[in-house]
Amino acid sequence: MGKKKFDLVKLEKMSAGEVIDKIQHDGYSLLETLGAHKMRREMVPVGKICNAAVNYVLGATLRGESEEKHSHRARAKLVKKLHKLTPGVYEGFPHDSENGLVVGFNHPSLGEIARILMMKMEVMGDKPMLFPVNLPWYEAMANDYDRIKQLGIIITPTITPSTWKKLNLKEGSPEFEVGQKLKREFRDLYTKLSHDILKEGGVIFVAPSATRQKTVFLSREVYEKKAPIIPTMSVLAIDALKDPKTQCDFLPMAILPPDNYKKGLNFFKTYKLIPGEIFTAEEIRKKYLKKDATKLPDFDWEFHKRIADKLPKKYLY
Repeated sequence: MGKKKFDLVKLEKMSAGEVIDKIQHDGYSLLETLGAHKMRREMVPVGKICNAAVNYVLGATLRGESEEKHSHRARAKLVKKLHKLTPGVYEGFPHDSENGLVVGFNHPSLGEIARILMMKMEVMGDKPMLFPVNLPWYEAMANDYDRIKQLGIIITPTITPSTWKKLNLKEGSPEFEVGQKLKREFRDLYTKLSHDILKEGGVIFVAPSATRQKTVFLSREVYEKKAPIIPTMSVLAIDALKDPKTQCDFLPMAILPPDNYKKGLNFFKTYKLIPGEIFTAEEIRKKYLKKDATKLPDFDWEFHKRIADKLPKKYLY
């Protein structure tokens, strides 16, 4: 059965939350509405794999067991399975800090996502976790949103620059206008959720590049500060740390994929997840945070550099 399309006139007046609710519970697709039929169909297998995985890890409910115990057991079961299918090596990550934590990583493939989830569940336990998910992936997993949340993972949709480009919407068209609106509102919702999660001492994982790429810096020009850097980390830092009550640290994480890795999950191949030097909330406030700033390019550059410092030079730019 195909997905439903939104009515564009009604869609213009809907909030991001209302759109997300329709995607999760009523079988609607924003991709279909914006004409991205192929993009949505390509993600159908991902949705089926996700559903099967969730069924597997949550399918061992014990009679009389509390939801908390069930969720804990399900996470342990998932970690055990991921160790076999998507092995990763990680050590040195914080696990008992009361502070919120933003972990930014280079994003060479899809494979590190499974290793990151495994590391978080094994090392950081019950801390709530927010993961921004590109719209095609989000639609593929939306039906399982509530059960994914039971595992301690909250996903929220984003429209990355790469996906926006692929949508190829005609400027001025109704699809373009509503797409622009929701792209902005999804970002605002993500920012709000980030703030809430971090105040609770939770964890956010985010790829500063906002797309998959082999290198840490987008280009040599960005590394040499001759071209602007994407302000992903600084936007999060400004929003989180403008509230003096929020204690939130930022951790660069280097992803070293296996030799001859592909763009996919790279089953049975070992990734290395390497923590870099952490930016404490106090350090960011004192050294980088400026009154009324909307970007902190020095912080963004230094964050990227601390990732690059843990990797071979071929991953620099």
